[in-house]
Amino acid sequence: MSHHQHNHDHDHHNGHDHHHGHDHHHGHTHSPTPMSFSEKLVKLLDHWVEHNDNHVEDYRKWAKEARENGQEDVALLLESAVDITGTVSDRFREAGKKVKR
Repeated sequence: MSHHQHNHDHDHHNGHDHHHGHDHHHGHTHSPTPMSFSEKLVKLLDHWVEHNDNHVEDYRKWAKEARENGQEDVALLLESAVDITGTVSDRFREAGKKVKR
């Protein structure tokens, strides 16, 4: 079973490997602005939809495999899980639209 992992490391290298003869300021700060509750919630809902979509792909694949290997009852249940997961994702999308910003 495959499971994806999220890598949130970022390379902040800005290509300034050479030295200048003077002080150099970029005019921006690297301290992030804290996200509001609404921003966090929307981000989380989007993540859940993406996560569900990845699972749906696996469920469909394994339903097909099950059917090809004579496991029709299992295939039907996995296809049902696809439908249920789609409904859950729809609820997350609806919730995202209703978040008060």
